[in-house]
Amino acid sequence: MRVPDRRDRLTPPLPIAALVTLPGLYIGGADYLGLPHPQLAAPFAALVYGIAIIGAAFILSWAAEAAQVDINGGLALALLAFLAVLPEYAVDFVFTVNAGSINAEHGHCMAGPDGSNPCSLALANMTGANRILVGVGWPLVVLVATLAVVRARRNGGAHSASAHKGWVKLPHRMSVEIFFLGAATVYSLHLPLRDSLTLVDAAVLVSLFVAYAWRLAKAPVEEPELTGTSAWVGNRPKAARRWLYGAMFGLAAIVILATAEHFAHNLVETGSELGIDQFLLVQWVAPLASESPELIVACLFAWKLHASSALGTLISSKVNQWTLLVGTIPIVFAISSGSFDGLPIDLHQRFELLITAAQSFFAVAILVSLTMTARWAATLLTLFLIQFVTSIVLPEELDRVVIAVLSGVYVVLGLVLLGYRFTDTRRVTRDGLATPFDVLQRADEQEAVRLRRD
Repeated sequence: MRVPDRRDRLTPPLPIAALVTLPGLYIGGADYLGLPHPQLAAPFAALVYGIAIIGAAFILSWAAEAAQVDINGGLALALLAFLAVLPEYAVDFVFTVNAGSINAEHGHCMAGPDGSNPCSLALANMTGANRILVGVGWPLVVLVATLAVVRARRNGGAHSASAHKGWVKLPHRMSVEIFFLGAATVYSLHLPLRDSLTLVDAAVLVSLFVAYAWRLAKAPVEEPELTGTSAWVGNRPKAARRWLYGAMFGLAAIVILATAEHFAHNLVETGSELGIDQFLLVQWVAPLASESPELIVACLFAWKLHASSALGTLISSKVNQWTLLVGTIPIVFAISSGSFDGLPIDLHQRFELLITAAQSFFAVAILVSLTMTARWAATLLTLFLIQFVTSIVLPEELDRVVIAVLSGVYVVLGLVLLGYRFTDTRRVTRDGLATPFDVLQRADEQEAVRLRRD
């Protein structure tokens, strides 16, 4: 007689996570469809939508882990990253469509009745989200992974190949993400010199994303280590398992699409009632809301000692945003404006693009060693916080000086690191482009044996 495995029993977290998404899903969906729904005050609405997004983030993390039974881990993380940044797409596209409509009506992108320029807001949201992802998200993974390692050691837990006290080790297959992020970053370095984001940029950046996804699709499927809810999903029969995690991906995506824009707008409205500048709200507060699913998912992975998956999710999200998101913005603008015009880039947004690209360059230089240490995580966080604070307390003209100085610091540090790690840079380029995944897997296995021996 077969003894029931505990993985055969549905655990409470999955239905609970699904249930907490329903209020936000209903109110947000009803608003889009024009159905009757309660009118909530902005702070309470932001809370309801925020809880729904958190529930969706948990569902996403379980689905992504279970999907690795059938598809390779890198592609699963890329899919997770794409779904997790749907809020960012939703918010950016709303501002971009508004910008395109104004451009079609007036022949140029002008400020609206409230004094805000939708062209600037679209880029502000994108650049803010990218900098939060790297400046806050990556250091957060190192912190959570370190706490998880300390907890595991106290409880006599298992050794992790990627999570260590004070540093996170990436597998060699992550060279693919690092290479394509580096390629997109090198291209983006010239964007601050431009006065518009055009369809040519769209073609280049979207092509990079397609090449990235095609490269990941070649990776073999590996047996994942599943626990809890993801183990219950992954232990289902093949057809039921695929249907189940597919439904979980679908539910999470629908919840995020139905609630993200409302969450961001209600958060912005709440801040506006407190007298906070709208540009700052769109650049910092709205991205914090839209980035919350992927940050939560990454922390969940890190707490389970899957630190490489945690950081890998955020790196994949950065690749996604720096290629597909930036690349599709001019496409959405062109469609909504009914022209081939590029999305205008004003002077302040050129500075925002400059520091975003410079930060990305420094981040890639850190990652070519396939290791994120607490020292470099702290550096990323410190530099981010400096500019975050100055953007709030300094006038725009002085903030631009700070941006220029910090961008120089990022680039100089990146060049020094790349020079010092020239061998690592060549290896990541080779592995990211052409090395077979079975060779990369053997290198990871040898590295794991060495770490256990040490």
